[in-house]
Amino acid sequence: MNYSRILLICVLFVFTACSKGGGSTPTPPTPPPVVVTPEADIAFKIEIDGKEIDYTAIFGSLSATQAINVNVTSTPFPKDGVTIDVSVKKLDNSVVSTAGISSITAATNALTISNLVSNVECIGTVTVTSKTLDPVSKTYKFLIKTFRISRK
Repeated sequence: MNYSRILLICVLFVFTACSKGGGSTPTPPTPPPVVVTPEADIAFKIEIDGKEIDYTAIFGSLSATQAINVNVTSTPFPKDGVTIDVSVKKLDNSVVSTAGISSITAATNALTISNLVSNVECIGTVTVTSKTLDPVSKTYKFLIKTFRISRK
C-alpha cells in the first residue's frame, strides 16, 4: 500500500508539472510612427534679361513695360503648383502695376510690369505661394522678394 500512495503522489506531481503556465497573452508589437514629410520651402529668383536681378540696386527699365521671369527653384516643386503675384508700387504706396499667375506647374514664368513712369522709383514685390498644404505646419508655404525699379 505504501507503493500505491507513492505512485499516486508521483502521478499527481507529473500532471501538475506538465500543465500549462499562467496563461499570459503576448503583447503585440507597437506599430511604427507615421512619418510626415513637410512640404519643401519655397525658393525662387527674379530674372531680367536672363540674369538674376540685384535686389539691393535700382533696376533701370528702358520703357514703360518691363518683362521679368520668376523662376521657381523649390526642390521638389510643390505637387499642386504655385501662385505668383507681382505688385509694383511707387514709394508713396500707390499702385503702378499688378500681375499674377495661378496654378503654375512650370519652373520659369514670364510676367510683365507695366505703367512705369520716367525717373519714378518703385518697389516691386513678388510673392510665390505653394498650392500644396504643408502637412506639418498646416499652412501654405510662401516666399516674398522685393526689388527696386525705375524707368530711365
